[in-house]
Amino acid sequence: MSGFGPGALSPFIKTMLIVNGAIFVLQNIFPHLTNFLSLVPGQFFQDFPNRLYQPFTYMFLHGDFFHILFNMFALWMFGTEIEYTWGTKKFGRFYILAGLSAAVLTLLVQSNDFVRVLGASGAVYGILVAYWLMFPNRTVYLYFVFPVKVKWFVPGFMLLGFVMGGRDIAHMAHLGGALYGLVYMKSNWRFDWFKGRIKNLHIQRQEDKLNKNRQEAEQIMKRVDEILDKISEVGIENLSKEERKFLEEASSELSKKNLNK
Repeated sequence: MSGFGPGALSPFIKTMLIVNGAIFVLQNIFPHLTNFLSLVPGQFFQDFPNRLYQPFTYMFLHGDFFHILFNMFALWMFGTEIEYTWGTKKFGRFYILAGLSAAVLTLLVQSNDFVRVLGASGAVYGILVAYWLMFPNRTVYLYFVFPVKVKWFVPGFMLLGFVMGGRDIAHMAHLGGALYGLVYMKSNWRFDWFKGRIKNLHIQRQEDKLNKNRQEAEQIMKRVDEILDKISEVGIENLSKEERKFLEEASSELSKKNLNK
């Protein structure tokens, strides 16, 4: 990457910036939206299943300007190249599922809490982990000055966020999103490895079949040559029934060997 940032906005990230920005404006115009759409674990289970929307809607809300600014900036910085690499559909699905995974872990660990959880941070943490695994040797500039490799920046950033973050930080949401990113990337690599193994086995079977056909064709041609030599010596009328039948079938057998490569 050259210049500042990863380049032009990718389609899904552009949509997220618009949607999150619009909802943030609505939050400030209609404050009750924040209470209604945020994820509140205790409330979620207390009113179950009436608030099933919360694990989805919470990721589009933000607490203040710097909260949305950081999340959307991180999404753009680290998500753009991933979206262009994966494609918009796959990237969008990953982002949403990372956000949902963040919500699920929060609900499991903090089921009795009535603390409001909101923000795209869980989904963004999933993006950070994916970027960390895909581009570990890329350089980011800490405070726009100090160059740091991604392989050190991402875990360092997450560790500092956990150690120095206060009670208002949704640590379980961050962890849930990060874990989803890790599991997704590792399982995806295993799937690619497994797919590669299946492909290699298929190729090997095709090669084995081709070699077998070639050997059988060579045996047929050897026998054909022997019969042709006999014809040149004693004439075709002196061939046995078995030899005549073999010659008649040889052409068909050789064609099959060629078609079954």
